Amino acid sequence: MEYKITTPIDSNDLEKLRAGDTVLLSGIVYTARDQAHKRLFEAYERGETLPFNLKGSAIYYVGPTPEKAGEVIGSAGPTTSGRMDKYSPLLLDLGNKVIIGKGKRNQTVKDSIVKNKAVYLGAIGGAGALMAESIKSVEVIAWPDLGCEAVRRLEVKDMPLTVVIDTQGNDLYVTGPEKYRSGCN
Repeated sequence: MEYKITTPIDSNDLEKLRAGDTVLLSGIVYTARDQAHKRLFEAYERGETLPFNLKGSAIYYVGPTPEKAGEVIGSAGPTTSGRMDKYSPLLLDLGNKVIIGKGKRNQTVKDSIVKNKAVYLGAIGGAGALMAESIKSVEVIAWPDLGCEAVRRLEVKDMPLTVVIDTQGNDLYVTGPEKYRSGCN
């Protein structure tokens, strides 16, 4: 199935999604990679206000390349999500509803996705130019000293993504190979 969803996101918007579904995401998406996640975590531990509201948010694990003349953003392909596994449960508990990246997640993250009725969406690795086409505006909102890993506020329109882990814990990295091995389509 294909679904269009818009941020900010409510759990009710996500409950119909199943691992393997296509999502065209629109609205505001925040970028955060390894160092930004570390700073978000540390800021929270110090009791500081975070640079964006996590309630209903979508976070994309991306460190975009510099834009060329006439472009809004450079290549914007996903980074490996497992590097954020340490921080994801806290952010999900604080209201983050959509996480976007590539690669498998650990069991703690999967359990937190289910507990918080969130989803993990996969972006197409190696297709950063395609992903960039859906980004309409970009603004650095925190930690510009991190360069490509600074937190950015992206406005996106119909960003093409795949549900990897749904609100019930179904994981495409598990079910996809099982279906392939069994010969089912």
